[in-house]
Amino acid sequence: MKYPAWLPILLGFLTAIGPISTDMYLPAFPAIEASLGLKLGSAQVTLFTWFIGLAVGQLTQGQLADRFGRRSPLIFGTLVYATANVGCALAPDLLTLSLLRFLAAIGGSASMVIPRAIVRDLTEGHAAARLMSRLILVMGAAPILAPSLGGAVLAFAGWHMIFWICAGYGYLCFVLVCLWLPDTLKPEARMKLGFTRSIARFGEILTEPGFITHAAMGAMGMFGMFAFIGGSPGVLIDGFHLSPTRYALVFSSCAVFFIICSQINPRVLPRFGADRVLRASARVFLASAAILALIAWLRVPYFWAILPSIMVCMGCQGFTMPNSAVGALQRHASHAGTASALMGMLQFSVAGTSGLLVGLFSDGTARAMATLMLIGAIGVVVADIYRRRFVRAAKPK
Repeated sequence: MKYPAWLPILLGFLTAIGPISTDMYLPAFPAIEASLGLKLGSAQVTLFTWFIGLAVGQLTQGQLADRFGRRSPLIFGTLVYATANVGCALAPDLLTLSLLRFLAAIGGSASMVIPRAIVRDLTEGHAAARLMSRLILVMGAAPILAPSLGGAVLAFAGWHMIFWICAGYGYLCFVLVCLWLPDTLKPEARMKLGFTRSIARFGEILTEPGFITHAAMGAMGMFGMFAFIGGSPGVLIDGFHLSPTRYALVFSSCAVFFIICSQINPRVLPRFGADRVLRASARVFLASAAILALIAWLRVPYFWAILPSIMVCMGCQGFTMPNSAVGALQRHASHAGTASALMGMLQFSVAGTSGLLVGLFSDGTARAMATLMLIGAIGVVVADIYRRRFVRAAKPK
């Protein structure tokens, strides 16, 4: 199906709500804790509620997108996200901030699950991987710019201003969807399922081996990625005493490597195929995470010693994320919204657990972060082994 050249830009702009809302306020963790009189690591709770909100919200948004089309849930979701961020900016305590982060995630999840469904509406196979990689290129600017912007905001204003900026971004997304986004799901293709049939549809998707193995690869990749995202402020700012601005630069260098790899991905797919690319990225991820864990447990006192391994770990996700997403949705064209929502729920539930664990076990060193990244890498390799077994079993004899 043909689509306007600007559509991937708009989809990437919408999907960027996720990394912007996650990454921009990471440098503010120490400031939030100091402002609200909290102990070290307490701000991780707001990251946990954000991830859980994304998991719950995506499951709901996928059903809405398959029943009412792609456009209406996005309009409502972006409005809820923006308004909840206004509340975050005015929050007087940790409980209020955490609950409003959960609400913001419920609304923001629409902009994360529905663009993937739109990609599946428009394309499939290598064309879908190319479009997904283009979307990642656009949304990839967010993790590069967001921490730097967050650090700059902290230099001139309080942490509350970060949430005012998120609110403004959300209202802009609301306007863009209202004015420009077409609905790619035709009325005759929309699902009109009751509660019982909806639950059965979830079961059908979750028991399909291709979906669950690809989704598990993406989920464990995000487990490792968000161990870094959640743990890096404590490790780099508190542990290695980097300024928020310098932290943002280090964080951005990792995001740049992720983007570079995501753009190499569609160029290597025609030559090597998604199966070999996924296998190679999983094993490189495991090797680099193992090296990182070794350096962390040896407590090497230089942040640049752990940086190369972190960059390689993040770069591997530039191959794993788009290919695992396309593989998970490949057999679910008629209910791409529901399948995309289930994939998002699995991924962000796992990522939320990682974010909580890194806060609980943080000790001012890189050990907790590195160990959780290694667990994520092991999970990716195990999921890949089962994925490849399914591929072999599915081939005609």
